[in-house]
Amino acid sequence: MRNIVLMTPLLAAVLAIGLVHAQQDKPKPIPLFNGKDFSGWRKFVDPNSKADPDKIFTIRDGMIIVDGSVNGYLITEKEYSDYVLTLEWRWGEKVHRQRNSGVFVHVSGPDQIWPKGVEAQLMSGRAGDFWLVGGFKLKVDPKRQDPKYKHHYFRIKEDVEKPLGEWNHYEITCDGPTVRLVVNGQFVNEGTDAEATKGKILLQSEGAEIHFRNIHLTPLK
Repeated sequence: MRNIVLMTPLLAAVLAIGLVHAQQDKPKPIPLFNGKDFSGWRKFVDPNSKADPDKIFTIRDGMIIVDGSVNGYLITEKEYSDYVLTLEWRWGEKVHRQRNSGVFVHVSGPDQIWPKGVEAQLMSGRAGDFWLVGGFKLKVDPKRQDPKYKHHYFRIKEDVEKPLGEWNHYEITCDGPTVRLVVNGQFVNEGTDAEATKGKILLQSEGAEIHFRNIHLTPLK
């Protein structure tokens, strides 16, 4: 019994050291938006619109304000793979056509409306749908394929979005060839066998004012 008592503090110390190392080895979230400027991002708007990108994409109170009056996007300068992307969004007051936007992952190719990639939909009432843009290939349950648009796949759950004006939370996991979507803590979509597992990240301007904040990327490896 005495030996057990003497070993207990030693065992506790070993466990504590192991816990510290485990916490140190765990990847930490990387901010993709610093809340002050567009470092790490590039702006693009439809060249036919003649719009000023600096007026379509602005920053206020630590958040990105996307005007939405013309089609365009913010796109990261770097490519990323194997990560969890988290961000918050809410709708503003201006509606030019409809409350529509999206977050693209695995984006590649030249600037155009819209470049090739996987869109995690943000359209009001449809957040969590998939749109496979530019012919991007991703295996999604065919039972949820939109009969009108073959590259559109509906989310698994309904009523996952907050009321207009409130902040919503997106979690997009890109784990190898798998893309998984979680809206406000609820799993809503998943695709596998992605044709690409690396690319840029994009935030759309498409029809209405939308705000973004707390954009972070946590590496999986």
